[in-house]
Amino acid sequence: MKLVQEQTPGAAPALDKKVPIGESTNRADDIRHGGAGPGGPSVVRVATRLLPYLIIALCVWLMFSGRLISEGVGGTAFVLMLTLILIKVPVAISMIAAAGLGMWAIEGREAAWSVLTKVPYESVAQWSFTVLPMYILMGLLLWKSGVTERLYNAGRTWLNWLPGGLAIGTNVAGTGMASISGSTIGSTYALGRIGIPEMLKAGYDRRLAVGSVLVAGLPGHLIPPSIMMVIYAGIAETPVGPQLLSGIVPGIVVSVMYSLMIVLLSIGRSSKSGRSAAAATETRVSWSQRFASLKAVWLVPFLILVVIGGLYTGLFTATESGAVGALLALVAMFWIKRGDRPASAAREAISGTLQSAGIIFFLIIGAYVLSDMLSITGIGAAFTDWVSGLELGRVEFLLVMLVAYLVMGTVMDPLSMMVLTIPLLIPTLEALDISLLWYGVFAVFMGELAIITPPVGLLLYIVENIGREKEVNLGHSISLKDCMVAQLWFLPVTLVVALIFIFFPEIATFLPEGMSP
Repeated sequence: MKLVQEQTPGAAPALDKKVPIGESTNRADDIRHGGAGPGGPSVVRVATRLLPYLIIALCVWLMFSGRLISEGVGGTAFVLMLTLILIKVPVAISMIAAAGLGMWAIEGREAAWSVLTKVPYESVAQWSFTVLPMYILMGLLLWKSGVTERLYNAGRTWLNWLPGGLAIGTNVAGTGMASISGSTIGSTYALGRIGIPEMLKAGYDRRLAVGSVLVAGLPGHLIPPSIMMVIYAGIAETPVGPQLLSGIVPGIVVSVMYSLMIVLLSIGRSSKSGRSAAAATETRVSWSQRFASLKAVWLVPFLILVVIGGLYTGLFTATESGAVGALLALVAMFWIKRGDRPASAAREAISGTLQSAGIIFFLIIGAYVLSDMLSITGIGAAFTDWVSGLELGRVEFLLVMLVAYLVMGTVMDPLSMMVLTIPLLIPTLEALDISLLWYGVFAVFMGELAIITPPVGLLLYIVENIGREKEVNLGHSISLKDCMVAQLWFLPVTLVVALIFIFFPEIATFLPEGMSP
């Protein structure tokens, strides 16, 4: 299991137990594929299980054999790290172990030990990272207060008049939920339980209902307070405040593009959005109901205004904005849940914050150790020289990275992708004059796309599990295939948005450039 699948612990459902790599599901399969049946294990199974360990042993031997130059040691350490991740060693431990062995092979045990004893403190004991637990706590407090469900109701109430209005309302509410909770998993679970049955009752095609839930949380991790943006800022050593601001407009663009796609699909094929359903299923909403729904969620825009406004005007530092947001969320939760054990909810939020922050800091330590190894072995500089030799321009390089992230997303989670690639790419980005602030937006967006990309896309399995519940599917059959097809409907729009970011980088940089000093 990966060390962390998400930034904060949401109310994600338990997934079905997966069969480990190389394991067959029954003895008949063993016999059919050349196994020994009851008398012994399958040759294929044994070979599959042993291969990663043979690769690990070969990598370690090559690193210490003296046959490789420093760049070769670095590349071998990278292969070792990926193999460890493949056999389910936690990502942070895989990075630290492989990088530590690489430094030991080149500079000796004492030098490697010196790095490994200093980096854990030096990498996370940074003022910029103090904002992380504050943002996590703010999101969990809002989650515990029940504000997120009110967000969906408000989005549905205001946008139900549009073609595909319920799906658009789901998308907008998901953006707000993910931005304040920091958890795509948590917001998707809430939206799935609430939104899918509502859309099915209104006559929506099940795949449109599922797809709108799948992509709803993706824009949220670009909009402050964004935990992924803070982690990127720490790894790339960019200022946290400007980095957070860089995601505001791109996040809005993503949400608008998904909403536009839903509108066009609903107009072109009205049966998919319930527009051909019986009039009895239509719900007319009065203006008084719309304004009442806003009253129920006033806290969310207020908190976002405080966080973003304080950052942009220079009134708050990033850490101060997180502290103020967490304090306001705590006060609001005690008010909203008064009489309903608010102290217990606060304890759960604090416990979840400690757990999530610890996991994230452990990953950051791994990223810094890996970065030091890449610097010592020279593999980062060698990669930059190789890219320069290809004479790729900014656009060509980013198109290659777009494809690379799509491929990595089929087998890795967003945080792992980011901590593995950013240390390697920073010298190349600087050589190609690519803004590190802008690349943070690009990397976070492509990383979030990974969690809806088969075969490892975690949200696909979460939504499929939600769709099995009778009170959610309302008698409709929602399969994993439906989830994958729904994801493919939205993939072209996602790629168009990525291309917009590449060709118009000012979308991400103009707000930070106007930030007050």
